[in-house]
Amino acid sequence: MYLRRLRDLREDHDLKQKEVADYLGIQQTVYSRYERGYQNIPLEHLVKLADYYRVSLDYIFERTSEDK
Repeated sequence: MYLRRLRDLREDHDLKQKEVADYLGIQQTVYSRYERGYQNIPLEHLVKLADYYRVSLDYIFERTSEDK
């Protein structure tokens, strides 16, 4: 599943993939696969990222343009 907003959120917060990967406790290459849609991201990581960026999961999944 390709989640374009993961990259957008990361870049909006001026973060590198390595920094987000470290926050999630994974390798940068794994996080890169998440962003590019080559590997499914576990729900626990999605929830953690939504909390970190203070957005809803619906926003990450592009079900809404409202980030809250």
